[in-house]
Amino acid sequence: MSTGFRNVGYFTNWGIYGRDYQVENIPAAYLTHLLYAFADVDAATGRVKLSDSWADEQKPGNGDPYDDSGRNLYGNLKQIYHLKQRNRHLKLIMSIGGWTYSPNFHAMVVDPSMRSTFVQSAIQILQDYALDGLDIDYEYPGNAEQAWGYVELLRELRTALDALHPNNNPYELTIAAPCGASTYEILYVGEMDKYLSFWNLMTYDFSGSWDSHTAHQSNLRGQPMSVETAVNWYRSRGVAGDKLVVGMPLYGRSFASTNGLGHPFKGVGGGSWEAGNYDYKALPQPDAQEYFDGDRMASYSYSTSSKEFVTYDNIDIALRKAEYIKSNNLGGGMYWELSGDHQQTNRSIVVNVALNFGRLDGINNHLEYPHSRFENIRSGLN
Repeated sequence: MSTGFRNVGYFTNWGIYGRDYQVENIPAAYLTHLLYAFADVDAATGRVKLSDSWADEQKPGNGDPYDDSGRNLYGNLKQIYHLKQRNRHLKLIMSIGGWTYSPNFHAMVVDPSMRSTFVQSAIQILQDYALDGLDIDYEYPGNAEQAWGYVELLRELRTALDALHPNNNPYELTIAAPCGASTYEILYVGEMDKYLSFWNLMTYDFSGSWDSHTAHQSNLRGQPMSVETAVNWYRSRGVAGDKLVVGMPLYGRSFASTNGLGHPFKGVGGGSWEAGNYDYKALPQPDAQEYFDGDRMASYSYSTSSKEFVTYDNIDIALRKAEYIKSNNLGGGMYWELSGDHQQTNRSIVVNVALNFGRLDGINNHLEYPHSRFENIRSGLN
C-alpha cells in the first residue's frame, strides 16, 4: 500500500541538450517517482534498448573519471542512481515507448516469442540501470488482438518482476493510459489492472492542430473530454481511485490567427522549442492576457495583438486538480515533462502540487543491484 500521494515526473533524455535540463535540476524532494523517457523497442525482435546511449549511460558527470571500458555506468542514469541514494523516497521507472517508438509495439505484443524477448531485455535493463520499475507507453493498440497482447505483455512483465523481488517492496509496473474514448474503449482495462501498480492518465492533449476550433487541452470538467470524464470512465471499469494518477501538462498548446476560445484558427502558434508548444514557464507570453474558465475549470491566454490562443495549466488550475485528486481519493499527479516547469519554487507546478498534497508516497526505492553489468552499480558507487 502507498503511504501517500504519488507525484510523478517525466524526465526526457533529449532535454539535456537544447533545453539544458539536467538531472541536477530535478526537484527530487517533491517527487515520488521519476519516469525516464524513453527506451525503444527493436521492431524486428522485441528487444528493449536505450534510445540515446550517450545521454543515458556514457556522458561523464562532474568528477567522473574518463573510462570507456564499459565496466562502469555514467550518463543520466548514474546521476539518477546517486539522486536515489540521497532521496530514498524517489523511485526510478524506465518508460518504454512513447509516441515515436510506439509503432514498434504492434507486432511484438501479438507474438509470444517477441514478447518474451521484450520481457527478458526489460528485466535486464532494470537490473543494469538500477530501476525501481517499468512504465509501458504504448500509443495505441489498434485492434482487439493488439489490446489482448498488451494484457499478456503486462502479465508476463508482472510475473518476471515478482520473481526478481518476491517479498517486500516489489518493483512497480505502470502504463501511460489514454484518455480519449477512441483509444481507451478498446482496452481490456479490468484484465490490465490485475498487473499494474498504478495508471498514469494522459489527461492532456485534448485539443490541438487536428481540431477546427480552439479548445482546452486539459480541462478538469466538461464533455466530451476532461480529466473528470477520463477518471470516471476508468473507475467505472473497476480501477480503484488510488491507482489513478492524473496527468498535468507542463506546456501549452498554441493556436494562430484566432479570435479566442472556441473560434476557428489557422495553424499552430509559436513555441519554446517547436511551433505549437510553449513551456509552462514561458506562459503567459508578454503580450497575452491570462483567463480562467470556471465552467470547465481550465486556464488559457489570449493576445489581441498577435491573435494567438494558448491552452495550459497555470498554478491555480494545477492546485484545483490537486484538490480534486484529494477529494476523490485518487492516486496523485503526473507531469509531462519536467523541463517545462518553473525553476522558481513559488512558481513551480510540481512543487506547489506536492505541497498541497502534503503527504507523499514514502515507500523506499531499491539500491542493491548485484546482477547489474556495471561494476559501480553493483558496488553502490563505492
